[in-house]
Amino acid sequence: MTGFRTLDDIGDVTGKKVLVRVDLNVPMSDGAVTDDTRIRAAMPTIRELSDKGAIVLLLAHFGRPKGAKNPTQSLSLVIDAVIDVLGHSVMFIPDCIGEGAKAGVAVLAPGDVAVMENTRFHPGEEKNDPAFADALAEVGDLYVNDAFSAAHRAHGSTEGIAHRLPAYAGRAMEAELKALDAALGNPAHPVAAVVGGAKVSTKIDVLRNLVGRVDHLIIGGGMANTFLAARGVDVGKSLCEHDLVETANAIFDSADKAGCTIHLPYDVVVAKQFAPNPPTRTVNVHEVAADEMILDVGPAAIEALGDVLKTCRTLVWNGPLGAFETPPFDTATVALARTAAALTREGSLTSVAGGGDTVAALNHAGVADDFTFVSTAGGAFLEWMEGKPLPGVDALRG
Repeated sequence: MTGFRTLDDIGDVTGKKVLVRVDLNVPMSDGAVTDDTRIRAAMPTIRELSDKGAIVLLLAHFGRPKGAKNPTQSLSLVIDAVIDVLGHSVMFIPDCIGEGAKAGVAVLAPGDVAVMENTRFHPGEEKNDPAFADALAEVGDLYVNDAFSAAHRAHGSTEGIAHRLPAYAGRAMEAELKALDAALGNPAHPVAAVVGGAKVSTKIDVLRNLVGRVDHLIIGGGMANTFLAARGVDVGKSLCEHDLVETANAIFDSADKAGCTIHLPYDVVVAKQFAPNPPTRTVNVHEVAADEMILDVGPAAIEALGDVLKTCRTLVWNGPLGAFETPPFDTATVALARTAAALTREGSLTSVAGGGDTVAALNHAGVADDFTFVSTAGGAFLEWMEGKPLPGVDALRG
């Protein structure tokens, strides 16, 4: 992972005030955190710095307060969850800049950990106001970014501050960047990408970027119907963006020029209603009736796609192949995910997946732990797949 300084480069941090950008934007219900995945992801960095005697100051946002203080979006609400995961006391500091922040930091001793108040309570955060970044930098001696999920935002606590203090990637950020580099930066070929989801319109830039970078592009979900329609297939009542047929054809053309093979299903599972366990039939894509909708990829296509993965060294996955939340239309996603997991366990495939629906699908298939790396970042992962610069990452380049 050339170009990024990590905690291995940070030197002696005893008594140093280290501002660590983490993701504490966690789901809550009835005043309690319902999923502490993001908190747990930050623990290796927090513990390492604390164990080395740093004063660890956690920067994060929570919700969308739009630059104004809002007690319902205070990070004080997540303190108990941070304490539970970390296993020792954590102080709350009721601001992240100014005299209030400095006063809170002044009472901390080496090894202590504190959560500072929501950075988005200040309008300068989302505006990446230089004055706000200056004020953040005055609170600490060093900066560590461990929140890849916020790296696509050029905010004061993700980008601005990295130009004002010695800046490093935390352990979670380091792992993410290494995985992404292995997946698309400098991957072992052949490379396959699975891209699913409901609509082509949400992933046009992803597809345009990938056809020039991968050897096999597997398109599933509702978006595959638009590509089938572009090939003259009547998809019946299926979800289909007919106004994007020309866009699909342009992507086909780009793939041909780049030597990328686009894989579409040739057999599909159809039903007349989108509901759990309705009457279904498996048909060739040219046999979809006018009153039917395509809701999953068929078994013959899944077997063929599994054979494609067996020829590949690298896999990038974003989005399900069918309407996986509704049985039995999870069959194809589960089957291909399990094939990818088995190849990963054998050591023949490096598999990287990301995006909310993708993580849910892999967990549903019981294979998330078998993939080489699963990113919990949503927008940042998608923008990385689009080939867009990530300000929070670029600011860490040495």
